[in-house]
Amino acid sequence: MYLTIKKNRLSRVISRAAAITFLSAATSLCVSAQTNSAPAGTAVDLKKSLMAPIDLTKPADLSYSSSVGVEETASAENFNVGTSEDQPPPRRRYGRRTNYSDRWHHADGSNKYTFAAGGGFGLPTGSSGKELDLNWKVQVAGGYNFNKKFAVLLQYDYDRFGLTGGNLDRQFVRYNSLGLVDDTGTPVSFAGLDGNAHMWSITLNPMYTYYQGDKMGAYVIGGGGFYRKLTNFTLPSTGVYCDFFGFCYQFTQNQTFDHYSNNAGGVSGGVGFTYRLSRFASQKLYAEARYAWVDNQPSTNSVASYYPENNKRTGYFPVTVGIRW
Repeated sequence: MYLTIKKNRLSRVISRAAAITFLSAATSLCVSAQTNSAPAGTAVDLKKSLMAPIDLTKPADLSYSSSVGVEETASAENFNVGTSEDQPPPRRRYGRRTNYSDRWHHADGSNKYTFAAGGGFGLPTGSSGKELDLNWKVQVAGGYNFNKKFAVLLQYDYDRFGLTGGNLDRQFVRYNSLGLVDDTGTPVSFAGLDGNAHMWSITLNPMYTYYQGDKMGAYVIGGGGFYRKLTNFTLPSTGVYCDFFGFCYQFTQNQTFDHYSNNAGGVSGGVGFTYRLSRFASQKLYAEARYAWVDNQPSTNSVASYYPENNKRTGYFPVTVGIRW
């Protein structure tokens, strides 16, 4: 039994020695093959080759062993992506900025046409402040944008004024001094005298936007044109109204009995601010304040000069809030 155990150990030792010898021979053959394929005097370091960084600034090696690979390599070397001459026809050059130019937009993307609508109030100043009261106004405009900063607007404004108490009292004395009578010979009563005035205008207004951010903007505006000033005086009048069913009702309303008008040229100017509703929208809220001056002169329309104040120059500060697109 002792001899059997010794034989088994001896066979295991011989097997292990044979396996080690075979692996050593195989390794020697691989190293020899790599040495023969590399240039003389160089050693192959597989780990160094795998860990070396890749230089993306140099073109990749497109060499192939086939004839097709050679042609592709030559085409790749002669093709320059950075020049438009190497592009297939039609060869088209593209600028750095996108061009939006069309019927409604400029090349920078801004609208060619602009429109505005708004309302507000006006405060008479100077001698006009003694005759006219605080007013309300309506404004509509349309025009052309030459670029993002400069535009010209054709504008219509309607300014409605009240008459001050001092103006009405003075006019009441004037009317009573006339000694007017009706058809029956009864003196005309001017009790309840009231009145109003309004100014409507059509003007041409250059506008320059000196600041425009993502949301807020600021501009200056001014211009001139035609102004028409009208003043109406009213008295209470009693009337009768009958409805569809034949029922009649008595009512009282102010009725105009005297009217004056004056046409003149005028100018205005001021500043405004805008607020863009969205970074990508052209609609803006705007608020502007101006000073308007109208060169009213004496007119033959004022019969017997019953109301000469209508012919005086008019000055007021209109303030407008609206939307522009």
